[in-house]
Amino acid sequence: MADYRDEFNAAQRSAVHLEMRDSYIRTDPGFIAWQGGRLDEALERYGEWRELMQQVTGRGVAVRRARIVSEPVSDYIRYEYDLTEPLNLAGGEEVRWLPRRRASDIALPGNDFWLFDDRIVRFNHFTGDGGSAGPEVVEEPAVVKLCSAAFETVWSRAIPHADYEV
Repeated sequence: MADYRDEFNAAQRSAVHLEMRDSYIRTDPGFIAWQGGRLDEALERYGEWRELMQQVTGRGVAVRRARIVSEPVSDYIRYEYDLTEPLNLAGGEEVRWLPRRRASDIALPGNDFWLFDDRIVRFNHFTGDGGSAGPEVVEEPAVVKLCSAAFETVWSRAIPHADYEV
């Protein structure tokens, strides 16, 4: 599946996402707009994502996103935090935050990932400066099991967005 929309459109029950970096694509025009105090402009750039999530969750697929973050948070995480309610939550996602200090004893995969219906993992690879290095789709049962267990452990410890403060 070359396009991430394929996995979302095929999902029947669940799509979970684990993010573990404190910074991503710092040259992203949305991030740059946010840095300039233009949150609305940043949100406009992700309208397609919000619409996709509304479609996916609207047909009953549970979409959960957990973010492991260092504290105090980086400016990039503050940006993600500011977009979470009007973008992720408005799209139907559930979002939780886990301070990195509370994740030390969790067995985590080496990369961020999406897990679809507990059967397909889409790893997101990044360069050292946060640029995309492309995805990798894996269906090996041991990898699926690791990612599922890691996500559920993080989710059980993480703080719901409404209760998390940056």
